[in-house]
Parts: sequence; structure tokens; C-alpha cells
Amino acid sequence: MATSLEEMKVMQVAEALADDVWKQVIGWNSFAKDTVGKQLTRAVDSVGANIAESFGRFHYSEKINFLYYSRGSVFESKYWLNRCHKRNLISADMFKSYSAQLTDIARQINGFATHLKSQRSHLGNTKTVREEQAEYIVDQPIFTETDFAFLNL
Repeated sequence: MATSLEEMKVMQVAEALADDVWKQVIGWNSFAKDTVGKQLTRAVDSVGANIAESFGRFHYSEKINFLYYSRGSVFESKYWLNRCHKRNLISADMFKSYSAQLTDIARQINGFATHLKSQRSHLGNTKTVREEQAEYIVDQPIFTETDFAFLNL
């Protein structure tokens, strides 16, 4: 298992993909760059950024949560790749290659999240902390019925 962020295979793949996408988008015309190029670049960059944020978190639930954000960015990236392919901004081969890399990253993220869940359950850390529901008592209401009259309830 990787002991540093830089050693993680999923991080290396995410960074390489993000850098390659950047190199492609930077050469597009300004309209394509401003519409789909910036969105694609941000989405692909977010994949690695959220993995990094997960790595830096202490609690299992936080780590897993950021991995899920990263996985969401994978799917957002795929959406933008589809748009780029349909609009002839990237070749079919590039589209297939990027899509395959994103699928591989998603699988690795799922595996990482599953591993963290397993570790968490072995520590007996499966329960969540819940506060008792508080009773809120207000001496005077903040809003009156006339304040809500415009809603026509």
C-alpha cells in the first residue's frame, strides 16, 4: 500500500490524465475552450484534487466522502468528454482512451473506498454519533401569520 499521496497509482493516473487533457484543451479556439474546455479541465482536475483531499483527512467517513466526490468528478468528466467528442474537439481514439482511463480511476476509487470501509468496520467504528433532538422553545414567534400572507397558503 502506498505510504504517500505521490505513490498512489490512482493519483498518478489522475494527474497524468489531467495534464494530458490540459495539453489538448489549451490548443482549442477560444469559444470551445470557454464553453466545454474549461468545464472538462476543471472536472478532470477535481478527480485528483478530491483524492488528495481524501488522503489528507483523518476520519474514515471524511476520507470516503471525498472519494465519492472524486468519483462524481469522474462521471462529470465523462459527460464533458462526450460533449467534446460529439462536437469534434477530440478524436474517437482520444475519447476512448480518456474514457477508459476514467473508468479505471473510478474502479480504483471504489476499491479504495471499500478498503477504507473494511478498515473502519474492523475497528468497530461503524456507528454514527447522534445528538438527541433538542426542543426549541420560542417565547415570541419571529414571524407572524401576516408575514406569510403573500404565500397564499
